[in-house]
Amino acid sequence: MKENKVIVEKLNELLADFQIYYQNLRGFHWNIQGKEFFELHVKFEELYTDAAMKVDEIAERILTIGGTPLHSFEDYLATAQIKPVKNVHDGVTSVKTVVANLEQIVAKEKEMKDLAGEANDGGTEDQMSALIEEQEKTLWMYKAWLK
Repeated sequence: MKENKVIVEKLNELLADFQIYYQNLRGFHWNIQGKEFFELHVKFEELYTDAAMKVDEIAERILTIGGTPLHSFEDYLATAQIKPVKNVHDGVTSVKTVVANLEQIVAKEKEMKDLAGEANDGGTEDQMSALIEEQEKTLWMYKAWLK
């Protein structure tokens, strides 16, 4: 089924973005410095723990619909739109990067939701709806922190 192949491809793109987002969060967690250290160190851990769970759910969805999830960093780097960041130590830059990464992910999820709807793939459509709702709230909170 052609639609299924496209959905698997797009889910793998989302998976790759989540993996780079996850690794960015790990770096922020490890390297954060300054007055926001205690607050953001914990928040970044919450975010990367959640991202790891979502990575697993997306990979399982790919398998459920007959695809093969990407599973090497080489593939993630070649596929992801989100770019790795290095040596970020300050809270504002870290949070701005989190917001930018999440905005890219939510945009991809909305695209996936529409694509899944057109292909009558209710499972993927529902999964994307749940992700979008949760991450839009997360975006709102981190944007509020930046003000």
